[in-house]
Amino acid sequence: MKKLLFVLALAASTLTFKQADAQLRVSLNFNIGNQPAWGPTGYDRADYYYLPDIDTYYSVNNHDYVYNNGGQWIHSGSLPARYSNYDLYNGYKVVVNEPNPWLHAATYRTKYAGYRDRRGQAVIRDSRDNKYRNHWNGPGNNGRGNAYGHDRDHGRGHDDHGRGHH
Repeated sequence: MKKLLFVLALAASTLTFKQADAQLRVSLNFNIGNQPAWGPTGYDRADYYYLPDIDTYYSVNNHDYVYNNGGQWIHSGSLPARYSNYDLYNGYKVVVNEPNPWLHAATYRTKYAGYRDRRGQAVIRDSRDNKYRNHWNGPGNNGRGNAYGHDRDHGRGHDDHGRGHH
């Protein structure tokens, strides 16, 4: 009888632990609302985007770019002047869910070299998926999403820090 009670208690605690663990993961792994309008569709969670065209990272949660400048990694709310013509909506973005990915920059450069100059990736702004509905309407968008009229520099990362809103 004691063995049966012990086994039942152990099974119940395991199920309770697994259920709590699953609930915790769900609450931590969704940040759709933080992702910028120029972010790629299809991801419920993205900590960083790696932009292979310009070897730069974008922190989705901090809304800043991380780029190399003379051997130092700079965190900035906007892209540097040398990337002023880079179009965030058309450049390829790689979702990275790892802390401080720039510390492994050589790995990312090599692994995603084939994505440089790749175009045609679907972006949140153009999606009609209901999970992106917070990107559909906003000041000046007329229900069309974050149109270029709202993103004054046309996705170049200088006016609104890539957030798609003011």
